[in-house]
Amino acid sequence: MAGSGRAAATLEGDDLVSSRLLRLRTIVRLRWLAVGGQTVAVIITVFWLQFPLPLTACSLLIAFLAWVNAYLTIRYPPTHRLQPPAAFALLGIDLAQLAALLFITGGLANPFAPLVCVPVIISSASQPKWHSVALAMLAITGVTALAFSPFPLPWYPGVVLLIPPILTAGFWFAIVSTTAFAAFYTYRVSLEASQLSEALTATELVLQREKHLSQLDGLAAAAAHELGTPLATISVVAKEMERELGDDPRFGEDVHLLRSQSERCRDILRRLTTLSSENEAHMRHLPLSSLIEEVMAPHREFGIRIDLVEKGERASEPVGNRNAGILYGLGNLLENAVDYAKTEVTVTVAHTPEIVSVTIEDDGDGFAPDILSRIGEPYVTRRQKDDSAGGLGLGLFIAKTLLERSGARLSFENGGPEKPGARVHAEWPRSLMDVKQTK
Repeated sequence: MAGSGRAAATLEGDDLVSSRLLRLRTIVRLRWLAVGGQTVAVIITVFWLQFPLPLTACSLLIAFLAWVNAYLTIRYPPTHRLQPPAAFALLGIDLAQLAALLFITGGLANPFAPLVCVPVIISSASQPKWHSVALAMLAITGVTALAFSPFPLPWYPGVVLLIPPILTAGFWFAIVSTTAFAAFYTYRVSLEASQLSEALTATELVLQREKHLSQLDGLAAAAAHELGTPLATISVVAKEMERELGDDPRFGEDVHLLRSQSERCRDILRRLTTLSSENEAHMRHLPLSSLIEEVMAPHREFGIRIDLVEKGERASEPVGNRNAGILYGLGNLLENAVDYAKTEVTVTVAHTPEIVSVTIEDDGDGFAPDILSRIGEPYVTRRQKDDSAGGLGLGLFIAKTLLERSGARLSFENGGPEKPGARVHAEWPRSLMDVKQTK
């Protein structure tokens, strides 16, 4: 159970982000918005404010972006998704076009200069990390070039607006720091969203598998019931054939074999039916002690002693529905404890008229202090064990999610000096764990 979590925890952030390919339609719509905005800005500057502006050059740059956008719209279907190199190229074109437009309209003195960071932010939200880093370096290069633009900022005729070098340096630093901060923040938010989506998908798959395993006994009973009638007919025909042809030297041996194999099939189906009828109630409802024993049984053969401490009268223990999520979640927590324990693991089960609790403690080194507060997030993989290559990643996230869905409250902590090690405590309202209270 935890093994799948360890395998999934080795995924790199780039793999998660690059799995979310950017749609071409998204780029096209953003570009049309840029074309419209740039056109409006030029019209207002030239015809309303009547500032001097290199209108021809600006119009050509805007027309170039519109032409590329129109070509992409005609050439590719709206549902086309861009591979990272293609997305990098298109965002790079957007960045270059915007930088060129700003360069001829005042450089960093242009109030629209901070828009240089927009392509970098888009890349950080959807593209692999190193593609975004490369685009950010291009943006910084473009911003640096804008600082040395020889073109003045469009201003009132006869007035030259001089920007002091120190203010230009401040503009440069502000735009570069904004680009870096916004890109990093967007990348982290996108990465965490991708990880959470992947982890929740894995949680649903695990829960579905556990439910299917729980239903196998019912399927066996249904198969036995459906096959019983035709097999009984075959058995009757085999008996008749044996009575008529049992002494025939040509067919006698085959008839005896057919009779014996039909009887064997009947015995198998009888065992399946008996197994289902004996365990049907067990599969539907589980006393707390049986649930804990089912959780502990697969982990007793790994050289680590597992001690069970029960607090509460056995006669008054809760009997709940068989919940695949609880079985998997507690099993995963116990497996992690066994993996990191030195000699023993203690499972303490307690129940009162109000609550039911399960505490799992090991005598290992405990949780690393720097990740104790982050336990339960997807892909948290480090714990104080030198010979371990993973653990406490997606598997623990799945266990925590499934147990919390069942109504449990979980806490993770380390033991004190007298009893070091990790301690996981799960607690439910008794009404969620007791069929009698539910009714």
